Amino acid sequence: MTEKTKIAIQYIVLIFASLISVFPLVWMMIAATNRSVDVIAGKLTFGSRLFENYQNLIANQDIYRGFMNSVKYSVLQTVISILICSLAGYGFEVYHDKIKDGLMAVILMSMMIPFVALMIPLFRMFSGMGLLNSAVGFILPSLSTPFLIMLFRSAARSFPIDMIEAARIDGLSEFGIFFRMFIPTMRSTFAAALTVTFMNAWNNYIWPKVIMQDSKAQTLPMMISNLTSGYFTDYGALMLAVLITTLPTAILFLALQKNFAEGITGAVK
Repeated sequence: MTEKTKIAIQYIVLIFASLISVFPLVWMMIAATNRSVDVIAGKLTFGSRLFENYQNLIANQDIYRGFMNSVKYSVLQTVISILICSLAGYGFEVYHDKIKDGLMAVILMSMMIPFVALMIPLFRMFSGMGLLNSAVGFILPSLSTPFLIMLFRSAARSFPIDMIEAARIDGLSEFGIFFRMFIPTMRSTFAAALTVTFMNAWNNYIWPKVIMQDSKAQTLPMMISNLTSGYFTDYGALMLAVLITTLPTAILFLALQKNFAEGITGAVK
């Protein structure tokens, strides 16, 4: 087999895999323009029911309010979580000792506890504190995650210690080193953390379903689940709602995909 033949086979496999990967998104866009019966029948051509599906969607759910709630909760959780976890990961590595290693081991062990095992005690605690239907109640359980702390600790390992020592000699404070040197140098890691955190917050369903009992505080994933209740499901409106919910995270990932790959692999810029 010649080298050109091998390359051609590789491209064919990659193109086929890409088509399989993108098909669900394309089908979702097609389904959003068709009638419910056409979606059930598996129609694979665009229809003319997009406006009607949108009218049916907003008649059943307050999509604008759900979209704004999702944006507010996701942005708050992303910003605060990245700040806390990056400081923790940086501190675990730069101020390294055996006690912090033991604490880090405990934090990593907490990843083995499923969140569903924590929901009932968290709900009782948050209910007693009056945090139901609030942004604080939404974001507080996910502000610090072992994965992000581990990610930033790994990034801090590749941060040159000579730069830190030189900055200290020049009189730069510890927070100054973090904000003015570590963050710009590790922007790829921050981009990866931003992508992961925002997508998790945006797509979060179980905890908001528990904590957000008021219809005015519901997010887009919760409203999608509401569309499937009852005796009849309008699949055209449902696919349109799923498309609206998917687009922000898809756009964010496409915009940051290069930085995301560099950040996950630990590349330093």
